[in-house]
Amino acid sequence: MSERKRFFSYVIPSVLAFALSGVYAIVDGFFVGNSVGDSGLSAINIAYPVVALIQAVGTGFGMGGAVYYSICRAEKKEGEAREFVAATMWLLLASSAVLTVVFCLLTEPVLRLLGTGTGELLSLGKDYLFVISLGTFLQIFGVGLVPLIRNNGGATFAMLTMIAGFITNIVLDWLFVWVYEWSMTGAALATIIGQGVTMAGGFGYLIRKGKLSFRIPFRRFSQKAKSITKIGIAPFGLTLTPNISLILINRFSASYGGEEAIAVYACISYVISVVYLILQGVGDGSQPLMSQYYGEREEKKLRRIRNLAYRFALLLSAAGILLLFAARWNVGTLFGASEEVTRGVAQVFPVFLLAIPFIAVNRITTAGFYATEKTTYAYVLTYAEPAAMLVLLFILPAFGGQMMIWWGTAISRIFAAVLAVVLKRRADRKGMTISAAEERQNV
Repeated sequence: MSERKRFFSYVIPSVLAFALSGVYAIVDGFFVGNSVGDSGLSAINIAYPVVALIQAVGTGFGMGGAVYYSICRAEKKEGEAREFVAATMWLLLASSAVLTVVFCLLTEPVLRLLGTGTGELLSLGKDYLFVISLGTFLQIFGVGLVPLIRNNGGATFAMLTMIAGFITNIVLDWLFVWVYEWSMTGAALATIIGQGVTMAGGFGYLIRKGKLSFRIPFRRFSQKAKSITKIGIAPFGLTLTPNISLILINRFSASYGGEEAIAVYACISYVISVVYLILQGVGDGSQPLMSQYYGEREEKKLRRIRNLAYRFALLLSAAGILLLFAARWNVGTLFGASEEVTRGVAQVFPVFLLAIPFIAVNRITTAGFYATEKTTYAYVLTYAEPAAMLVLLFILPAFGGQMMIWWGTAISRIFAAVLAVVLKRRADRKGMTISAAEERQNV
């Protein structure tokens, strides 16, 4: 099979899987928005960063383990590859237990911290978040197993399990929210059960392939856990970054634009987050090949895969911009938003569309770094964007109010992309396959 065909055999299923994970939020927003209205949309939007944090933890550990699994297999170290799978399983299990306890006990303080205030928003948010917290195990394993499946040649199967979970979510949202009228509780139940279906498929695949393992000595577990976490911090951050942005925008919008501005961004974020996840899907879908060629010391092949990822991500960016610009007046209507919110969505959307190609560059560059153990560069790119956004949101709104909050998000993403190009050129000059893997072999 040619490199191009191999690339698309990994990336297309990954893109579709990530797109579906983004549509989970849209489905909840659609059913709740058309049932509860603007307040329901705002409540889910404010609570959603917790959902994203849970899933980011699963993605981080899953991707960290998958990267090392691919590298070890490329180096013909099957025993060590299996130990990385076992360490990943224990990290997913431990993080599930900790986050379940934390968010169940601290539901109300967390929502207040995220900006719900008091009254109806807080009440609706608590209904949603408490159920989500109870389903932490299902969500963390639902997303955490996907990178391991993909790195075992199961990219298409990973996509199918996510489709099964997505269909389950739609059916149960309709049943719980519209038929039984369980409102926010129903939407949350539909989400965690859908993730549970994906988790079950993931476990089934790994068991059938003989790749599921929990057996690892504690001393070796601590070593493997440290390596997995070191890599996983970057994909964790990439998954969470749009929601860090969401938190910042909601907090500053509460001061400058009020509940209407929060509802406007809720509609925008539901839709545009799918585009962000599709772009991450290109990066994460190409990761198994980049890690494999890195382990095999095939630098020319690695660069060709990375360049294919850039071109494909930019093509998808252009398609996303055209589609969303054409549909911008219908987005608010889709979620049952008021006329004022629908108008605001259409007016603000172009600012967010401007940043999409820059996000594509950042996502692919970061994925290339963590796929090849360039962890420092990956960290810098992952967290530069929210850091820049925080600074800009403290400064710009004083000069232009709510509109400058929207522009601050776009400028921070452009800055991150410029930084990505600078770091990529620096890494290329040093050589992408040098010595982290060799140093690890010599330890």
